[in-house]
Amino acid sequence: MGLELADQFDWELPDVIFYPTGGGTGLIGMWKAFQELKEIGWITERLPRMVAVQATGCAPIVKAYDNGEQQAELWQDAHTVAAGIRVPAAIGDFLILNAVRESRGFATAVTDEAIMKARDEASMKEGMLMCPEGAATLAAYQQELRSGRISPDEDCVLFNCATGLKYPLPAMNARINLSQPIDFESL
Repeated sequence: MGLELADQFDWELPDVIFYPTGGGTGLIGMWKAFQELKEIGWITERLPRMVAVQATGCAPIVKAYDNGEQQAELWQDAHTVAAGIRVPAAIGDFLILNAVRESRGFATAVTDEAIMKARDEASMKEGMLMCPEGAATLAAYQQELRSGRISPDEDCVLFNCATGLKYPLPAMNARINLSQPIDFESL
């Protein structure tokens, strides 16, 4: 993912990467790839801030980050609508925390309600069917814009690591008349 992202961004990485973090292997792998690409000279600019996104019902990395700990404790009674980030104990917790801290990023958690609202918003406004894990990154992006931890002028990448087809689809509140041009505003 790190190499592909660097290539797609013409070797100038975004300012911030929001990654849905369960086991965290994607975040860990990207951070390692970025460091290696910088070491061989393919990337010469600054590296992105890595943001570990979790759900409030299962946020061991966020808790460890906030408490300044090197490892995360087992999260009791883990629950969230985003099954892929419902990981109460990540085996690479210390690597996730190291990458977040080394990159000057942070860890953040969003509610299931915010996740589902972001998923529905993306599907209705953008036509993009995000999985709840990916929608968590959109909810986190919106939350952190409001908090000021990121600014609107920063280039941010939000990872949607799966398809929304694995989950029940968002409700459709309007009918589309296929014999007429689509009125997207009414959807």
